Amino acid sequence: ELENQLTTKSRTLDELKQSLALNGSAEQTPEAQSLRITELCDMVDSIVSQVAQFKTSMQSVLEQWRVYDEVYAEVSLMTTRYLYCIEQCKSSVVTLEALENQVKTLQ
Repeated sequence: ELENQLTTKSRTLDELKQSLALNGSAEQTPEAQSLRITELCDMVDSIVSQVAQFKTSMQSVLEQWRVYDEVYAEVSLMTTRYLYCIEQCKSSVVTLEALENQVKTLQ
């Protein structure tokens, strides 16, 4: 979205540059206008560069979150398995209530 907005602003800036070149302005000299337009173009280029860096950083963060989610799911599954094994080892006498609790835990 930012890239689209920057593209639109760049086009607007180019149109402004062409308009000022054709019409001129009584308030500023052409040299001052040209200098100001150059400054604006430099600012746009800087913002485009910053957006590209931000996009790269966000892709890295998203990849790290993906890895985190995978590891979290694996750890969660392992924890459930260990809890089940511990519950199996605890009870030497199997009762109906113990089996119902195991079924609930597994569900």
